[in-house]
Amino acid sequence: MLKHQRDAIGFLLKHLGYGSFGGFLFGGLLLWFDVAGLATLIFASPEWPLFLLMLFFGLFVTFGSIGMGVGVMGLGEERD
Repeated sequence: MLKHQRDAIGFLLKHLGYGSFGGFLFGGLLLWFDVAGLATLIFASPEWPLFLLMLFFGLFVTFGSIGMGVGVMGLGEERD
């Protein structure tokens, strides 16, 4: 793998990590403050680990994609 390819992948992974952290933080806060009774519903179910996995996987994909998108769109240069 060439150096510029490693740099590009590292750049994307770094921004994926930032977005994923934001998603996990958001999910944790949703559960902590029991927004709309979400935590109560999840933990009252016998399949609560599956529901937590689904919640955090969805947040990982969504926020990770947003983080990578912000990183890529921030690379552009303004031309006059």
